[in-house]
Amino acid sequence: MQQNMTAGPILPVILRFTLPLFAGNIFQQFYNMADTIIVGRCLGAQALAAVGATSTVSFLLLGFAMGLATGFAVLTAQTFGAKDERGVRISVANGFMLTLLFSVLLTAAGLAGVPRLLVLMRTPADILPDAQLYMRIICQGLAASMFYNLFSAFLRAVGNSRAPLFFLIFSSCLNILLDFLFIIRFGMGVDGAAFATVLSQGLSAVLCLLYIGARVRVLVPAREHWGIHPEETAHQLRMGIPMALQFAVTASGTVMEQAAINQFGSVAVAAFTAAWRIQNILTQGMVAMGQTMATFCGQNFGSRNLARIREGVRTAVRIEILYSAAAGIASIIFLPLFMRLFFSGDTDLAALMPWARTYTVLCAVFFIPLSFIFLFRNAMQGCSYSFLPLMGGVIEMAARTLCAAAGIYAHSYLLSAGCDGAAWITAGLFTLFAYRYMMRQLEEKQRFSEL
Repeated sequence: MQQNMTAGPILPVILRFTLPLFAGNIFQQFYNMADTIIVGRCLGAQALAAVGATSTVSFLLLGFAMGLATGFAVLTAQTFGAKDERGVRISVANGFMLTLLFSVLLTAAGLAGVPRLLVLMRTPADILPDAQLYMRIICQGLAASMFYNLFSAFLRAVGNSRAPLFFLIFSSCLNILLDFLFIIRFGMGVDGAAFATVLSQGLSAVLCLLYIGARVRVLVPAREHWGIHPEETAHQLRMGIPMALQFAVTASGTVMEQAAINQFGSVAVAAFTAAWRIQNILTQGMVAMGQTMATFCGQNFGSRNLARIREGVRTAVRIEILYSAAAGIASIIFLPLFMRLFFSGDTDLAALMPWARTYTVLCAVFFIPLSFIFLFRNAMQGCSYSFLPLMGGVIEMAARTLCAAAGIYAHSYLLSAGCDGAAWITAGLFTLFAYRYMMRQLEEKQRFSEL
């Protein structure tokens, strides 16, 4: 179902679009969550640490892919908001071809560079072989993730946030079944978890493509829409590459953070991995609101309604503050219960809890600035501003890297676990002021054009 976000009461429009995204993001996390829980309970804490040690590297690759897909779909949202169906179809054709090219390049880069990167990150020797095996399979299936993210971004661009949710629920359930099949039935190790993830993501991509072909005809290019379109290609690259780089520079900081955590051994890595997964689940409401703002601002930017953009962002800020406070409190109170999901009864949770609790508390107190990053960054991207969000990513990386370097130098887990909080407060403030600067610029341009 397509949704025009340029008209109607703002709060219901935002909530109607955000809630399916939120549910979809939760199920998206089940891909990694299922791997983590099943690996931890069936293969043990050491195997869990091996998968966990790859988390930031996975984020580096998959985040880059997601940034490209989101950036390519910005033009789709803007042309849809402007009621330009030909422009919508050209943007889809261009986005598909660009994603095909980048999937080949990223797969080759991942297979060549990831094994060495895991060594440079000081991955503990007892888990390094499994970590490299897991990432090799993830890299080989990178195209599946890229095309799923692309098709989902196209659907969101035209206001459809429900269809990706249904496909994701199905494939998430399949991922869990394949995890049990490969690990328990076939006796595989971490490679079974990786294969389950890739196959499930591939099916999501296929289902999205079939749905678009059957139900969302505005996203189906005809023969004349394929070909070389320099202006549209330049626009999509101008949005997609900075957004991908933004994810990459942010992920580079998390790689440094993982390296800082790795120095405390596999027990600390396992505890950090579980707590990091929990944090990812609880922050998906912030991610969903950011995705909503990208589409909301993109469509309203296309229809030249700056007042509606400003009011929509204000509404989203109020929602994000309430959600962030609730998520932070829940992460601290229910941490022991959440941790039990990841480990079997013979695992010494008492040894893991101090590591996990320290990281969780240091994250929870900075959830509000984290929500601002998602919200303002996506709002700017929806308005075709790509440089300022990229600079926000650079600031986030710098803060995280400096904190990680201090943690390594001082051999301090407190500093190492505080990397996320340091990154979120600095980048959150930057994106807030950058958004306000962007809106002043857009309003001045609009006043000048009306003279």
